[in-house]
Amino acid sequence: MANDEPVAELTQLVEANDLTEIRLWLAEHPPYEIADELERMDSRLAIVPFRLLDKDRELEVFEELDPVHQQEILLGLRDVAFHELLEEMDPDDRARLIGEAPAKIATRALAGLSPAERKMTAALLGYPEESVGRYMTPETIILHRDLTVGRALEVVRAKGAEAETVYTLPVVDDGRRLAGTVELSDLVINDDETLLKDIVDILVPRVRATEPAEGAARLMQEANLVALPVVDSEERFVGLLTFDDALELIEAADSEDIARQSAASPVAGHYVAVTVTKLARARVVWLLLLIIASTLTVTVLQGFEGTLEQVTALALFIPMLMGTGGNVGSQSATAIVRALAVGEVRLRDLPKVAWKESRVGLMLGCILATIALTVGWAVVPGGVALAVASSVIAICTWAAIIGSTMPLLARRVGVDPAVVSAPMVTTLVDATGLLIYFSTARVLLGI
Repeated sequence: MANDEPVAELTQLVEANDLTEIRLWLAEHPPYEIADELERMDSRLAIVPFRLLDKDRELEVFEELDPVHQQEILLGLRDVAFHELLEEMDPDDRARLIGEAPAKIATRALAGLSPAERKMTAALLGYPEESVGRYMTPETIILHRDLTVGRALEVVRAKGAEAETVYTLPVVDDGRRLAGTVELSDLVINDDETLLKDIVDILVPRVRATEPAEGAARLMQEANLVALPVVDSEERFVGLLTFDDALELIEAADSEDIARQSAASPVAGHYVAVTVTKLARARVVWLLLLIIASTLTVTVLQGFEGTLEQVTALALFIPMLMGTGGNVGSQSATAIVRALAVGEVRLRDLPKVAWKESRVGLMLGCILATIALTVGWAVVPGGVALAVASSVIAICTWAAIIGSTMPLLARRVGVDPAVVSAPMVTTLVDATGLLIYFSTARVLLGI
């Protein structure tokens, strides 16, 4: 991770147009650090150091950038440099860039590719957005199951430079159907005369090219795979999802979930370079929805005005009860959203999840009610204190149930679970919690 000192230094060098020093700075830093600094800068400034990169490092830095900044860099390049850069990119990276780019850039990019690269890119773009097909690499070494280890090693040596990875090697039958995979290490440690069909891993996980890319990335993480084979509807091998792309998918998914859980839309690009207007626009829609939803709380309070007039001491504990219920609901929602993301919880687990979280909420409520009763007894009549303590137990139990079930129900109807997580759960629990509180008070105090 680059620190603040080189950022300021590079920015100053670019602003001063000191080309010699910029070249020296670039030579002293690895591609991922250079990419990070370029993403922090205005696109008009970032193109200057990018153009000064050596040809062999230019592509490395470019592929480290996210698609938004890649597009900005491309717009600043002349046609020759533009097409050379795209021609050298890995097909999967190029397909994602073109798929997210405006039509003007996408048309210009495809038109300048060689026939072979254009065909490969078009094939990847033919898969649905966010599917594995958009992220897999077709540049692989395919081995037939009847080859010997010695012959397989010869193929790897001959074609290895053209492949994105040689560590996981797909093995196919006569119909190009995936038989399994072998690792490069398997070839190295076995005798040359050993047949691949005798050492192939036939149980290796595989996914369809049309399946969601995030799910495939999570599968790789769970199975500890360096690369995941991708097949078509007839089990024919079409590509590999490599670990670097899987890591990017997981990071992007986690970043999106975090944004949704904080009641904001995901923002593409580096935070430092994103404008204030763009950040505000990403947050305001959800805040408007939440403030509208919070009118439920106002409606509940209006409905119990008479109760508050008779026992004004009840108003003292409203903030505490709303805060406690919201926090318990948020904790449950966050736990379930995370469990859904990593595959620990499935839709059919809804009853089990609700039952478990209700008991957690009840246990938390009992612990917190003890404190509420002690504090309440010291400042208000005993009946009010008992109403507060009883409400804490009920609200915590209810909040845990709401927080745990809403993400699962959202997934069932096709909505991102993160959208209905902490902020939405808190708003709903506030309103229903007040109903529980005042109803409990009326019963216990005989109002």
